[in-house]
Amino acid sequence: MLQPELAEKIVKEVQKLISEEIIVVNTDGMIMASTNQERIGTFHEGALLTSKQKKKLIITEKETPQLKGVRSGINLPIFFQHDVIGVIGITGDPETITPFGEIIRKMTELLISENYYGEQFEYHSRAMETFVLEWLQAKEPSSDMLERARALTINLELNRTALIIEFEQREYPLSRDVWSSILNSFSQNKNDVLTRSGNERIIVLIDCSDSVQPTSINNRLEHFLQYIKNSFGISAYAGVGQCAAPSNLHHSYTQAERALKLARRNRSIIFDKELILEMVTGELTSEIKAEYIQRTIAPLLREKDLLETLVELFKQNHSLKNTAQSLHIHINTLHYRLKKIEELTHLNPNTIHDLFCLYLAVLFLDE
Repeated sequence: MLQPELAEKIVKEVQKLISEEIIVVNTDGMIMASTNQERIGTFHEGALLTSKQKKKLIITEKETPQLKGVRSGINLPIFFQHDVIGVIGITGDPETITPFGEIIRKMTELLISENYYGEQFEYHSRAMETFVLEWLQAKEPSSDMLERARALTINLELNRTALIIEFEQREYPLSRDVWSSILNSFSQNKNDVLTRSGNERIIVLIDCSDSVQPTSINNRLEHFLQYIKNSFGISAYAGVGQCAAPSNLHHSYTQAERALKLARRNRSIIFDKELILEMVTGELTSEIKAEYIQRTIAPLLREKDLLETLVELFKQNHSLKNTAQSLHIHINTLHYRLKKIEELTHLNPNTIHDLFCLYLAVLFLDE
């Protein structure tokens, strides 16, 4: 458990408190880390005795010839869960450094405990992420999946709603401590399953066996997104699928992904059940959407005023008066621009069919 990397970290942290020479030794008496690089890898008999006796050992200048590899100072056993896992030694006059001893040991044990629980968090996070992603792709759980589900205390027989929370792109990955705080802060019921996915997503599989209401999910999400915004400066949005039987969980996840596309654009929370047109457009590939734009509004891409006019027309629900006011142009100028749009695209904004074609093109362009 006490690896060289952790031993080195302990030495660096303790070095901030005292200027004396410090060593960290394993239970076999081998020095793993030291402020004196020449001592690393050498045997320290005093630390071995400390480890075996499980108590502090003070070595005076007079006693140093009697023990191999030692210097005057104190050696303190490092405990973790009631077992000695190593020894920390401080070189110097025992009377001078002994008052620091207990503080140094406590700090060392806190560092080890923090590192251990951090590693446990990472292990559990990776195990949960791997399991959930496999679960979402499986049509039927294998015997191995059932065994792992029991180990992770996950009930595979519940109806669930999948939701995906995505963070806006960040320059640096989130630290382990931040991830731990974020995951622990999401309000969930005992049967809900929560896992990170990569460094930018959280997947939540909510137990909806008791007909969880969308308003309840929405309130939880709003509270959570506000919390991470205020606490960590992280902006996020979410897509929510519909309640699905265990065998159709992957459908709920697909719905959540579809809703997430719109949520990403609007920086909001979107429920798949609210989608209508997006149910169809979401299934189209980016290649088809790009080709559709080329067949419709491609000529407008070089005409900034015309494209801006068309976009604003849709924002104003095809109200010519409101569009003209919003663009700060005369109504006659608006009519001229719409005529120009028709000439370039061969699509008339005044007919339902052509207007719908133009709307789809703007929608795809926005994506």
